Amino acid sequence: MGEITAVIEVVARELLLFAAAGLLIGGLDDLLVDLLYFARRIIKGPATPIRSYALPRPVRSGRIIVFTPAWDESAVIGAMLSTALGRFRHPDYRIYVGLYPNDPATILAAADVAERDDRIRLVIGSRDGPTTKADCLNTLWHALQRDMAAEDFQAKAIVLHDAEDVVHPDELTVFDSLIEERAVVQLPVLPLVVPGSRLVSGHYADEFAESHIKQLVVRTWIGAGMPLAGTGCAISPAMLGRIAASRGGDPFDATSLTEDYELGLRIAELGGQGLFARVADGTRGGVVAVRAYFPATLLAAVRQKARWMTGIALIGWDRTGWGRALAMGDHWWRLRDRRGPIAMLVLAAAYLGMFTDALAIALHWIANTPLSPVHPGLRMLFGINALLLLWRLAVRMTFTGRAYGWREALWSLPRFIIGNFVALAAIPRALIRYIHVLRGGVAAWDKTSHHFPDLSTQS
Repeated sequence: MGEITAVIEVVARELLLFAAAGLLIGGLDDLLVDLLYFARRIIKGPATPIRSYALPRPVRSGRIIVFTPAWDESAVIGAMLSTALGRFRHPDYRIYVGLYPNDPATILAAADVAERDDRIRLVIGSRDGPTTKADCLNTLWHALQRDMAAEDFQAKAIVLHDAEDVVHPDELTVFDSLIEERAVVQLPVLPLVVPGSRLVSGHYADEFAESHIKQLVVRTWIGAGMPLAGTGCAISPAMLGRIAASRGGDPFDATSLTEDYELGLRIAELGGQGLFARVADGTRGGVVAVRAYFPATLLAAVRQKARWMTGIALIGWDRTGWGRALAMGDHWWRLRDRRGPIAMLVLAAAYLGMFTDALAIALHWIANTPLSPVHPGLRMLFGINALLLLWRLAVRMTFTGRAYGWREALWSLPRFIIGNFVALAAIPRALIRYIHVLRGGVAAWDKTSHHFPDLSTQS
């Protein structure tokens, strides 16, 4: 019994040492982002977003085009399109909906709205679905090129939206004003908390609040490429045309699982200026942002996080590599993008170490033997990591509170654990998908089921 306890104790201490070192590196990495955010606020002063009604009037005219790819979205596409038509305050726009011939339910739902408003343009691709979201976007791009040639109009901006998005009334006005001197403009994405799933769906709200209030601001400030969120972003048609010319006519890489992430980095590599736009809502308070329900069950959340991890941290590393040679800020942030699998390995070691340490303590108690002393260095690591964790939770609460109020800020504490569990559970699925692609498998649209909110209950 004593030898078994000693072995368990050694395993526990080694696991905890590995985890403590990894958590220290990750914690200091996150702390540096926080310090840069506060440094920017000191240098530039507190951010005061311009009101949407005070934006400069557009100089150039042109139609705003919205691309909405839709595979198996019959439950949401009708409500999304109807809401967009009722909300958008812009005189000249058209929504292109990408559909598949073997998805009649989604075609019927979209057609029901399109037959009442000619600003909806249905585009049914030639291939059965699912392909990839990027492939569907390419189909929409080619349809737009044909329409511009046939109808003699020019697109001023191409806006990406998902089929479950709740659009903001002022977003096209914002894009119309801000895209003129830029290659891409990204609005904040603020997930809605699904009723009855405050823990699972709410952890997306916490993560996006911190990402889109702090991290993207710091990222663009230090000159790193701005990845797109895949929704709520406007891209210059000239930039997309430039990318398409280098890819045989397709601006979106049809083999990519995270085309939005890669497209943002590609635009930056080509010298395109990007803007993360926090514009104050002119009438309702808050900011002009995209809102949507995110996965509300653990299984759906794991599937989505696995897709993101595969596309960004694994396949994305192979596909995008590193930035310009001396672009240290870009190198650092791409490394942050790719740290997910390693961070989850460290986290798994921490949980396993705590479990085995608790087991060793229990065995010592049963055998009535003294515990081995903890090395002072390990004790110091534990103390530093505890302080970093408290700081991390305080920062998470702060940014969640800014976006959602104090009640959701309090809920962000238990959701921090839920987010860790979801990310841990996503690792095996991400690795399986990565190996599948390495062995010659074809990337496919691994989407989750979506729901459209009851807008009468949303503020």
